[in-house]
Amino acid sequence: MTRLVPVAPVLAWLFLFSTACAHGNPAQDERDLQQLVAVQAEAWNSGDAVAWSKDFAQDADFINIVGSVFEGREQIEQRHAAIFSTLFKGSQAKVTVRKIVFPQEDIAVVDTTHEVTGHSGLPPGVRDTEPGLLRTRMRYVMQKRSGQWRILAGQNTDVKPAP
Repeated sequence: MTRLVPVAPVLAWLFLFSTACAHGNPAQDERDLQQLVAVQAEAWNSGDAVAWSKDFAQDADFINIVGSVFEGREQIEQRHAAIFSTLFKGSQAKVTVRKIVFPQEDIAVVDTTHEVTGHSGLPPGVRDTEPGLLRTRMRYVMQKRSGQWRILAGQNTDVKPAP
């Protein structure tokens, strides 16, 4: 007697097995995100708004240090070009990744600390965290699209000086 195996359950099992084994490489993703942040810091240090903004998604949002919202990569790039030619011209940023969390395989939340020196001024309401040093916390929400990490949203918050 020949036993027939139902095709649908076998196909379902194969699909689930293949997708379960198709996990990304979290260690490589973390290295890629660290590299993205490092390249962005280099772009800041050279005052290159195009390079600084290149990893933002076309429809990204960015909330700057004073709470202004920039919508879309083009506006993010334009606003950074403006600050790179004025208050932050010639400034240097040291960026440290504090934490990376993957709520989903293709989504990352990246928290960084920025230490900016060499600035000629600061936006209204912002003060140096320490003399000559502006420290901020940046949070990015990123998504991996077609094998590339893209920034969907970012928010930068200044660290207030000690009282």
